[in-house]
Amino acid sequence: MTRERGHGRAEERRLWASTALNAYLTWPKVAQVVQLERRRVRITTGVVQTETVAGVTDLPPAAASAADLLAYVRGQWLIENWSHWVRDVTFGEDHAQVRVGSIPAVMATLRNTIIGLLRVSGETNIAAAGRRLAAQPWHALALLGCTINN
Repeated sequence: MTRERGHGRAEERRLWASTALNAYLTWPKVAQVVQLERRRVRITTGVVQTETVAGVTDLPPAAASAADLLAYVRGQWLIENWSHWVRDVTFGEDHAQVRVGSIPAVMATLRNTIIGLLRVSGETNIAAAGRRLAAQPWHALALLGCTINN
């Protein structure tokens, strides 16, 4: 179980994992079934919201306990916070006007590549790095291994 407070809410998460249903499932490589319960309380209003989800994993109990699986589920949000949020907010992906053919996928790939290059180079604030590199394009080229010879 985990408990967190933030963003105007208190949240509690519980995850149960079992191998008891494996023999009944036809899901390929299933090793455990899981049930995740989330309970959120809005701090200002006291409104309670409960959500229960089910899942399967190919990780056996010896490789991943219920606590481990809960940590993995929580870790999934790192992807949202580190990639999708940056693409949406910093690069304005949701407001992009390109919607034809493969152009949206190409643009998403370029954005992911840029974010990856900046993260590998040690940048923590992608927006600030983008502004700095816009003013100093030779530094951006250096991230790609390009050098300018005068």
